[in-house]
Amino acid sequence: MTAVILVRLDKFLQLSRLVKRRTLAHELCDRGRVRVNGQPAKASAAVKQGDVITIVHGDRRLLAKVLHVPDRPKPSKELVEILARLNMEELHG
Repeated sequence: MTAVILVRLDKFLQLSRLVKRRTLAHELCDRGRVRVNGQPAKASAAVKQGDVITIVHGDRRLLAKVLHVPDRPKPSKELVEILARLNMEELHG
Protein backbone atom coordinates (compact mmCIF):
# COMPACT_ATOMS: atom_id res chain seq x y z
CA MET A 1 0.00 0.00 0.00
CA THR A 2 1.44 3.37 -1.04
CA ALA A 3 1.35 6.19 1.46
CA VAL A 4 -0.39 9.36 0.30
CA ILE A 5 1.96 12.32 0.54
CA LEU A 6 0.33 15.61 1.46
CA VAL A 7 2.27 18.86 1.26
CA ARG A 8 1.23 22.41 2.12
CA LEU A 9 0.31 24.42 -0.96
CA ASP A 10 2.96 27.11 -0.40
CA LYS A 11 5.65 24.44 0.01
CA PHE A 12 4.43 22.53 -3.07
CA LEU A 13 4.54 25.67 -5.21
CA GLN A 14 8.17 26.15 -4.17
CA LEU A 15 9.18 22.46 -4.55
CA SER A 16 7.61 22.24 -7.99
CA ARG A 17 9.20 25.55 -8.99
CA LEU A 18 5.87 27.00 -10.05
CA VAL A 19 6.79 29.88 -7.73
CA LYS A 20 10.38 30.81 -6.98
CA ARG A 21 10.08 31.48 -3.24
CA ARG A 22 7.79 30.11 -0.54
CA THR A 23 7.13 33.61 0.80
CA LEU A 24 5.86 34.66 -2.65
CA ALA A 25 3.65 31.56 -2.78
CA HIS A 26 2.23 32.49 0.63
CA GLU A 27 1.54 36.08 -0.52
CA LEU A 28 -0.19 34.88 -3.71
CA CYS A 29 -2.44 32.61 -1.62
CA ASP A 30 -3.22 35.43 0.82
CA ARG A 31 -4.24 37.66 -2.10
CA GLY A 32 -6.55 35.02 -3.57
CA ARG A 33 -4.35 34.47 -6.63
CA VAL A 34 -4.06 30.68 -6.17
CA ARG A 35 -6.90 28.20 -6.65
CA VAL A 36 -6.93 24.46 -6.13
CA ASN A 37 -9.62 22.60 -8.07
CA GLY A 38 -11.34 25.92 -8.82
CA GLN A 39 -11.57 27.06 -5.19
CA PRO A 40 -9.48 29.84 -3.58
CA ALA A 41 -6.82 28.16 -1.45
CA LYS A 42 -4.90 29.15 1.65
CA ALA A 43 -1.15 28.58 1.85
CA SER A 44 -1.77 25.83 4.41
CA ALA A 45 -4.10 23.83 2.13
CA ALA A 46 -2.97 20.26 1.44
CA VAL A 47 -1.99 19.42 -2.13
CA LYS A 48 -2.51 15.88 -3.39
CA GLN A 49 -2.06 13.99 -6.62
CA GLY A 50 -4.74 14.89 -9.18
CA ASP A 51 -5.33 18.44 -7.93
CA VAL A 52 -5.52 21.22 -10.52
CA ILE A 53 -3.72 24.40 -9.45
CA THR A 54 -4.36 27.80 -11.04
CA ILE A 55 -1.98 30.68 -10.34
CA VAL A 56 -2.57 34.26 -11.46
CA HIS A 57 0.58 36.37 -11.13
CA GLY A 58 0.56 39.74 -12.83
CA ASP A 59 -0.80 39.25 -16.33
CA ARG A 60 0.21 35.56 -16.40
CA ARG A 61 -2.11 32.66 -15.67
CA LEU A 62 -0.73 29.18 -15.09
CA LEU A 63 -2.83 26.04 -14.94
CA ALA A 64 -1.13 22.82 -13.81
CA LYS A 65 -2.29 19.35 -12.79
CA VAL A 66 -0.40 17.62 -9.97
CA LEU A 67 0.86 14.24 -11.18
CA HIS A 68 3.11 13.57 -8.19
CA VAL A 69 3.69 15.29 -4.85
CA PRO A 70 7.44 15.56 -4.15
CA ASP A 71 8.70 15.47 -0.58
CA ARG A 72 11.86 17.40 -1.46
CA PRO A 73 13.14 19.54 -4.36
CA LYS A 74 13.62 17.66 -7.62
CA PRO A 75 16.06 18.33 -10.47
CA SER A 76 14.45 20.44 -13.17
CA LYS A 77 14.52 17.57 -15.67
CA GLU A 78 12.13 15.62 -13.39
CA LEU A 79 9.51 18.40 -13.18
CA VAL A 80 7.67 16.98 -16.19
CA GLU A 81 6.84 14.00 -13.98
CA ILE A 82 5.41 16.29 -11.29
CA LEU A 83 3.27 18.65 -13.33
CA ALA A 84 1.19 18.59 -16.46
CA ARG A 85 0.56 21.99 -17.96
CA LEU A 86 -2.99 22.19 -19.18
CA ASN A 87 -5.01 24.39 -21.42
CA MET A 88 -8.68 25.11 -20.82
CA GLU A 89 -9.86 22.63 -23.49
CA GLU A 90 -8.02 19.76 -21.77
CA LEU A 91 -9.49 20.69 -18.40
CA HIS A 92 -13.09 20.68 -19.59
CA GLY A 93 -12.76 18.06 -22.31
